[in-house]
Amino acid sequence: MRTQYRLGIDAGGTFTDFILADKSGSLQIFKVLSTPTEPTKAIKNGLALITEETGLTAEKIVSNSDLCINGTTVGLNALITHTGAKTGLIATRGHEDSIEIRLGHKEDGYRYDPDYPPATMLVPRHLRRPVTERVISTGDVKTPMVEEDVREACRYFIAEGVESVAISFVWSVLHQEHEMRAAEIVREMMPDVRLTVGSVLYPQVREYTRTSTAIVNAYLAPILQRYVEGIDAYFRDLGSKNPVRYFQSNGGLALGKVVSDQSVYAINSGPASAPQAALDVAAPWGDKNIITCDMGGTSFDITLTRDGHANVNKNIDFLRYRIGIPMIQVETLGAGGGSIGWIDSMGLIQMGPQSAGSEPGPACYSQGGENPTTTDANLVMGYLNADGLVGGRLPLDADKARSAIKGKLADPLGITVEQAAHGMFTIVNNNMVNAIRRVSVERGYDPRDFVLMGAGGATGAHITALAREMGISKVLISKLASGLCAYGQIISDVKYNYMAPAPIRVEGAEAAAKLDTLFSGLETNGREDLAGDGFAEDKISIRRSLDMRYVGQVHECTVEIEPFEVTEERLQDLKDAFHARHKELYTYDEPSSAIEVVNVESTIAGHVDKPDRMTIAAGSGAESALKGSRPMVFSKDGATKDTPVYDGGKMGAGDTLKGPAVIEEVTTTIVVEPEWTVNLHESGVYVLTSDAAS
Repeated sequence: MRTQYRLGIDAGGTFTDFILADKSGSLQIFKVLSTPTEPTKAIKNGLALITEETGLTAEKIVSNSDLCINGTTVGLNALITHTGAKTGLIATRGHEDSIEIRLGHKEDGYRYDPDYPPATMLVPRHLRRPVTERVISTGDVKTPMVEEDVREACRYFIAEGVESVAISFVWSVLHQEHEMRAAEIVREMMPDVRLTVGSVLYPQVREYTRTSTAIVNAYLAPILQRYVEGIDAYFRDLGSKNPVRYFQSNGGLALGKVVSDQSVYAINSGPASAPQAALDVAAPWGDKNIITCDMGGTSFDITLTRDGHANVNKNIDFLRYRIGIPMIQVETLGAGGGSIGWIDSMGLIQMGPQSAGSEPGPACYSQGGENPTTTDANLVMGYLNADGLVGGRLPLDADKARSAIKGKLADPLGITVEQAAHGMFTIVNNNMVNAIRRVSVERGYDPRDFVLMGAGGATGAHITALAREMGISKVLISKLASGLCAYGQIISDVKYNYMAPAPIRVEGAEAAAKLDTLFSGLETNGREDLAGDGFAEDKISIRRSLDMRYVGQVHECTVEIEPFEVTEERLQDLKDAFHARHKELYTYDEPSSAIEVVNVESTIAGHVDKPDRMTIAAGSGAESALKGSRPMVFSKDGATKDTPVYDGGKMGAGDTLKGPAVIEEVTTTIVVEPEWTVNLHESGVYVLTSDAAS
């Protein structure tokens, strides 16, 4: 049953966002600067800000909340900065170096670059210890495990001060006994170590992927455990009656213990909630094909939903490490408000990936930053109000922004400050457009068939320019846009993934029975786990996926299906779904070729009650919200145009205006380019449409 409040917290690289929903239907957004070196400090600062603005104490909010949800970048930051735990690997003898061999090639995009350096190994060579044992592809034991090898590895790890251990043996998914016995020995000899067993964490075919995933999990587990314990204790001290939920990269919520044990699921937890939020925001128009762009201070994140379902990636290289578990596909690049502008060896302006972050931040923040950033460019072009961001809590210094751009870019290139600023704006937009193409065009989707959703505090200044470049004619920006991921957290469900290897050719009654038994077993476990978490049967839903390929292919593609009893007759439905997906991805299919399944997966969700949708009162015309004008730049020549500025807080449902214009909300600024019209919907969503398209 819903209590008085629900609190969502999304910790980003520059800002930490808070969404507070109450039972009356009120939704409020709050932002504080992130504290990367002390993540819990930002949460305390945010709750203090909520108290200051609402009069509600942190104790009252937390003790009267049915859910307090945290999306964290702790795991992501540890992986980026290589500050995870000291980790050891126990592997099949002769396979200790699979994580360096990396299937014999570099990541896509660098495969033929001889100068591209190898990835930093999360487990150095001397901490990869071999064990004599061997299981073959039939699941039969060829060589029994030598237990003394495991004990010798443990003695070495103890001497080296290893905090976390990963175990990954060849073909362990078909015969777990060796890994499970090795785990017993590790627990016996190293009772305080964090332990990851590859066939438990990622029970799927593919040794390198399983080993790498287990290592990443082990590397992050102590970091996430300490973080979760600190957050849980803090909220308990505030009187929380319900456990804190943590957002996962698969797009669902989980308890802290799950996140501690399966830390790899928390790597990209922040932006993974964007698709759920986007679908909710777009619901009044029935839009289910949505590209969501989230531009914060540090990064630009893109997610895509098609037919109401988010793109999910498996078996990908993330930050140069192969990760097999399902993750909401988030394309991330260094194109945030803090992205630094610089001149390359050819005399061209480049943007990022270096970021000024929140410390010191853009030059205009007056916190010691001296490099020109995207935010500085937007301020110089007139898009941002010099009175400050976040409702004036973060004042901006236009002179420092101009000085940084002038000294580092404009003067060296012999152009005006305004021309340099517009060049910065254009280049960062082009970088973002290329990233949008990677989640759309390169996945077989035409972006013109999608709505563009704005999220993050900085996206509003770029959104119509991005839509214009992509040929997208409709844009949605919620008044909650700058905290959209935090909003996505409070409306998301608990979600767990259950996997099994399934090397089965899709032919005959026996194959159908095997697949049906596998799915039924996974889903029985899922229902039991969610029932133990307090979910009734009518609150549980299931989605299935299969990794499939034509017999003889090396790689497979993931095919999503609705649950049904798998009979010999229904195998044709699986085949049809695979042919369609293969053609969608690769432009062709082979209906006469035999098909095989490699792995199966069931995603089990426990549905939580959703807060009421935001509603706003009818407006009296956009003219009543006009607060003035200022010169703005909309062309590469740097010429300024006096442009009206509207107070978003004074606009109401039905208010309409035409670009060029700027709408200033407390936590975001929306730039409406020429030839665009914007209408504010009663749900608090700005609907921007291209006049050129109409």
